[in-house]
Amino acid sequence: MILIADSGSTKTDWCVVEAGKQAQRITSKGINPYFQSEEEIATELQTALVPQLHTASFSAIYFYGSGCLPEKIAMMKQALGNQLTAQTIEVHSDMVGAARGLSGRNAGIVCILGTGSNSCYYDGEQIVSNVSPLGFILGDEGSGAVLGKLLVGDLLKNQLPEGLKEQFLKQFNLTPGQIIERVYRQPFPNRFLASLSPFCAQNIHVPAVRELVLNSLKAFLTRNVMQYDYQHNKVHFIGSVAFYYKEILEEACWNTGMQLGTIAQSPMEGLIKYHTT
Repeated sequence: MILIADSGSTKTDWCVVEAGKQAQRITSKGINPYFQSEEEIATELQTALVPQLHTASFSAIYFYGSGCLPEKIAMMKQALGNQLTAQTIEVHSDMVGAARGLSGRNAGIVCILGTGSNSCYYDGEQIVSNVSPLGFILGDEGSGAVLGKLLVGDLLKNQLPEGLKEQFLKQFNLTPGQIIERVYRQPFPNRFLASLSPFCAQNIHVPAVRELVLNSLKAFLTRNVMQYDYQHNKVHFIGSVAFYYKEILEEACWNTGMQLGTIAQSPMEGLIKYHTT
């Protein structure tokens, strides 16, 4: 019996796999060792994961997550090992999880478009090259956080059609002052901004909103994917933004000459296959 985790900035998807099949699925808050201490991660595991598990003993645990940089892997392993029992514990970046989940053991360009964004060239065994995403302030083009940031900026500066600003503030029960507070003074502003981005999907029929989304996705492709050999490799996408804006993503790929591969909401099915075959 193995435990596989796919963790983004917003949520963690846990899957217990027995005899090659899903036995239990649990969702908890996102775990990011870059922003969270070992104690904070331990608390999340103790309160949100362990009480729901049918067993806390596994032959192997495979954790794929955002913020799992090389210098944070030992801490993440320690946090998992203190709460769960396993013969093997592996911690990898969410980018490795996306690559294994989407491309398996085949080469390709793999992209994450969720709360944040990222990309890499994967040779079928390992990540060969990666353009730094730089986070939602300097980069993360096409992500939920950046879509939220662009949306809020345009709304508060009255750059979108009349009535949308009032509709937005009423729908999310926010004032401009509260938005500034959440973005500049409270933790996890990226999660907050990403939580606002569904407003784009709800109003995608508004030409200016659709253009905002399309331009952000094209920026992701031109500033990131074009640095790989995209002429000879299919480009695969994973994450909520990729999944819910699939039609616009297809248009962005067409406009930039990309060979579109798979678009999926989660890498979990692919990861189950990867670790059991």
